[in-house]
Amino acid sequence: MTKLSFPFTEDKVRALKVGDKVLISGIIFTGRDAVHKYLHDGGTLPPEVKLRDGILYHCGPVVMKDEQGNWKATAAGPTTSIREEPYQAGIIRDFGIRGVIGKGGMGDKTLAACRDHGCVYLHAVGGAAQVLAECIKKVRNVYMMDKFGAPEAIWEFEVEDFPVVVTIDAHGNSLHKEVFAASQAALAKRL
Repeated sequence: MTKLSFPFTEDKVRALKVGDKVLISGIIFTGRDAVHKYLHDGGTLPPEVKLRDGILYHCGPVVMKDEQGNWKATAAGPTTSIREEPYQAGIIRDFGIRGVIGKGGMGDKTLAACRDHGCVYLHAVGGAAQVLAECIKKVRNVYMMDKFGAPEAIWEFEVEDFPVVVTIDAHGNSLHKEVFAASQAALAKRL
């Protein structure tokens, strides 16, 4: 396992390769459909949301307040990333993002943006939302809740040893494309 700690610099990210298992520690922000479209359409972020050299997590977490009034994430699994394909390349470029966490992979535009701008796509295990929430040591803040609602808001998490696998690296390699090509070849043999 490779440990990847905040700040997530370009050098650290370019050292990762497709297939690497990674444990992330540090600050990450969530962002789903509403945030991606908003940013794509020219929306601005609160100054506290610093995405440059950061990681954006495609996640709509379940977050509740504890007895002391502090936020606690109880479920934080990845959402399907391909929905963000129309927006992701521009957001990687414009905001200097170094990593995107999600599930299911991304398309050619995101693959090219990862290569050109020093970013990686990191696959988190779907169906493990409660287990992944245990890696969130602190909910530092929430932004734009009034605008987008809880699942679509931007949540700022402090994570420790958050497990992911690099499935698109910063060198133009995609595990998703490799698996698809192998599947197509196997199907062609059977037809």
